[in-house]
Amino acid sequence: MSGNGQGPARGTVLGIETSCDETAVAVVAGGRDIRSSVLSSQVDLHATYGGVVPELAGRAHLEVLTPLLAEALSGAGLDRRRPDLCAVAATVGPGLMGSLLVGASEAKALALAWDVPFVGVNHLEGHLFAALLEHGDVRWPLVVLLVSGGHTLLLAMDGPGRYRRLGATLDDAAGEAFDKVARFLGLGYPGGPAIEQAAQSGDPVAFSFPRPLRDDGLDLSFSGLKTAVVRAVRARPEASDEDVAASFQAAVVEVLVEKTVRGAGAVSAGGICLAGGVAANGPLRHAATRAAGELGLPVYLPSRAMCTDNAAMIAAAGWWQLEHLGPSPLDLPCDPALALPLLS
Repeated sequence: MSGNGQGPARGTVLGIETSCDETAVAVVAGGRDIRSSVLSSQVDLHATYGGVVPELAGRAHLEVLTPLLAEALSGAGLDRRRPDLCAVAATVGPGLMGSLLVGASEAKALALAWDVPFVGVNHLEGHLFAALLEHGDVRWPLVVLLVSGGHTLLLAMDGPGRYRRLGATLDDAAGEAFDKVARFLGLGYPGGPAIEQAAQSGDPVAFSFPRPLRDDGLDLSFSGLKTAVVRAVRARPEASDEDVAASFQAAVVEVLVEKTVRGAGAVSAGGICLAGGVAANGPLRHAATRAAGELGLPVYLPSRAMCTDNAAMIAAAGWWQLEHLGPSPLDLPCDPALALPLLS
């Protein structure tokens, strides 16, 4: 299939993900069959700074992307010089501009060299395909809670490529709140796993933290909750970090799940789905599963490996996009603030 072809995407897609601080490459066949998936994490690189340093992230992507490409192709049993692919897909936004450019530029160069289409993928849409990679038939529409370090969205997913916004955070994303509270408590980076680990030995009712916007529509807010944590700790400096972490986590999970349940009722959902990095949180997964069970609905949870940034989800989304919308132009720009395409 040529770079300008419009034929059906029946074959295999190479996916590249470099939107933030994870360098990932994967090979996925038919939009579902993961042939290989490799990743290089930059957590240790950025831990000293308590967050991602964009310049360092971009350089790290440059250093590891080529060997990861070779590893992914080899793992999928493909010829590195001329792999049998129907497309090369890469994240083009949202994310850090320098990081996005590394992956997208490499993908375009490979597509040109191998004479196959290039597909630019929205990172958020990739997360929506993550759960579908590991589940068979689903009952549409789904209510999807997409929670990560940079985004918190509540969506109705009527099918692949068909998304309606039900609610979103009005300030901090849930993952961002986890990072900020963990940093304040000195628990380390990334904040989500650090909070979850500390909370395991804490009391979730030690503090009565607010549940922002709990009874007000489907939008969310976490900035005030973060401020409440700071004030509570300063008022009770003797309190253990574990109790603070457990109480904070309980507040976030309760609000996220209650909003998701309300959204499911609003659209008569056929199932509930979690997506994004925060979807790896154990208490959130347990609470969402329990809530879905009480509603008599199936819950679709991506594996923890598919929750965090990965290239398999980008390849899967790229396969679907090529099949239904065709390839992207090679001059497609990266957009750090790229929005998820929504139905009007």
